[in-house]
Amino acid sequence: MVMMRSNSISSISSLSSRCSSAEPESTMQIFIKNIAGDSKYPGRHTVSARAYPLQPFALEIPESTSIATLSSLLAIRTNLPAQDMRLVFAGKHLDLSSNTLSDYNIGRESTLHLALPLRGGAPKKIRCQFKDCKDAAQRIVGDCGFCNGHFCGKHRMLESHACTGLETCKEEEKQRNRERLEKERTVAIKGI
Repeated sequence: MVMMRSNSISSISSLSSRCSSAEPESTMQIFIKNIAGDSKYPGRHTVSARAYPLQPFALEIPESTSIATLSSLLAIRTNLPAQDMRLVFAGKHLDLSSNTLSDYNIGRESTLHLALPLRGGAPKKIRCQFKDCKDAAQRIVGDCGFCNGHFCGKHRMLESHACTGLETCKEEEKQRNRERLEKERTVAIKGI
């Protein structure tokens, strides 16, 4: 059986509730809007609403729908886990217990806001990689090009953090010094 997605949950409601009532249950239309937006501060590492591509949409539901039922329907509709979603109406977070929409005075054509958690957060601070040192690594000058480590002001020198590339570094420096001395070498002119 193939189910088509519709804006109404009347097709999802249980058969027992349909059989017990002779007249159809009154429905109302509510609107769901995503309030996870872009970060106000450029350069911050937060996930924007583009991670959750959810456009505002209308939903036709019975007036006696509980918040938990609405949350599970939204989880199906948006393909997001129900425990991550927070429903907000008039600035109040809706409790997922057995409360119904009417308990929060949610009526026809009301707008519920779907607050989604922002993944990520601030970048981790780079710490010194020397044994038990917990100081922050210095930018640029604290980066070792030989062992690709990050070090604080006390351990940034090759000798201080016992760099594995220390011998290579010394050999390269000796080679550069040797080449420079060879270039600058003067030759004595004989016969004058």
